[in-house]
Amino acid sequence: MASVFMRIFNLICMMLLIGHWSGCLQFLVPMLQGFPSNSWVAINELQEAYWLEQYSWALFKAMSHMLCIGYGRFPPQSLTDMWLTMLSMISGATCYALFLGHATNLIQSLDSSRRQYREKVKQVEEYMAYRKLPRDMRTRITEYFEHRYQGKFFDEECILGELSEKLREDVINYNCRSLVASVPFFANADSNFVSDVVTKLRYEVFQPGDIIIKEGTIGSKMYFIQEGIVDIVMANGEVATSLSDGSYFGEICLLTNARRVASVRAETYCNLFSLSVDHFNAVLDQYPLMRKTMETVAAERLNKIGKNPNIMAQKEESESGNTETNQISAVVNALAAEADNVDNLSDGNGSMKKGTSQSSLNELNQSLKMSLPRPKSGEFRALFEGCSP
Repeated sequence: MASVFMRIFNLICMMLLIGHWSGCLQFLVPMLQGFPSNSWVAINELQEAYWLEQYSWALFKAMSHMLCIGYGRFPPQSLTDMWLTMLSMISGATCYALFLGHATNLIQSLDSSRRQYREKVKQVEEYMAYRKLPRDMRTRITEYFEHRYQGKFFDEECILGELSEKLREDVINYNCRSLVASVPFFANADSNFVSDVVTKLRYEVFQPGDIIIKEGTIGSKMYFIQEGIVDIVMANGEVATSLSDGSYFGEICLLTNARRVASVRAETYCNLFSLSVDHFNAVLDQYPLMRKTMETVAAERLNKIGKNPNIMAQKEESESGNTETNQISAVVNALAAEADNVDNLSDGNGSMKKGTSQSSLNELNQSLKMSLPRPKSGEFRALFEGCSP
């Protein structure tokens, strides 16, 4: 702000300097001509006047010409005075145009974000007129822009993208400080976990009545509520519960890889931060304890809305079962391959080599029993113990 006023002050000083030069020229030319009787100096009887009085009248005459408000006390009486008057008028008009141009640019630069917002809104209005959108839709779009940008428009992604990684992280953490303070889940979490989540959030705004999540769809993100109220709506239209500032939702299908179990509708204007499924999994893979915490909360919410909370336990059992199945399959394949080798050796080299191979088979079997968990199936338990099922 101070630099803007200094630029305006410098511009005014430049105009005064040009006026000073013009006033000196107004007096210099008649003086070089010997003060002719039809010159403005002789008409005003200033030939023998004090220098300050001469300078004052000369400056007054020059400024009158430059500001185009008159010719001083008398109009030009000679050809020389007429040319000097026109020169003063031209210089004054030039200074006036420069002053207006610079002043306009300075005023606009005082609030460039508001100017960009007005340009953006004007562009949106032209688009709505071109597409002939209905009036109620135009009203909703206009209200959306007013609520989201609050009269100022910034290309935040571009601004943050030009910062260093550490500085960008600090700025994002500061911008989301109110969200972190209002979400109890963040309040008791590891600061590194909070920072990793916050830096991956995206700001979104929803209007009253908007369906944020639709039941039965595949989830691609979860949401944190910074401000607003949302309703959890069941398939029959009944509102199971409501969530407000500091709550989060949409994490259940990301944890279970299932479809949305309920719809979420904005009751008021909602300022939300979304976390995509890729970022969600990437962060929770680094913090398994936080995953357990979210799974516990998700099970409680499923129970509250009348859904089966065992979905979370089934998912864990399914994952552990898949891991155990893969391990058992690897064991079976290894033993089968070793058995084939035993058969081949017995055919080619006799019983001595067969006994040696049988010994190596027993060693492999024993090492596998020590390294892998014992399966629950009686058939595979018999295989581990070295006997046929």
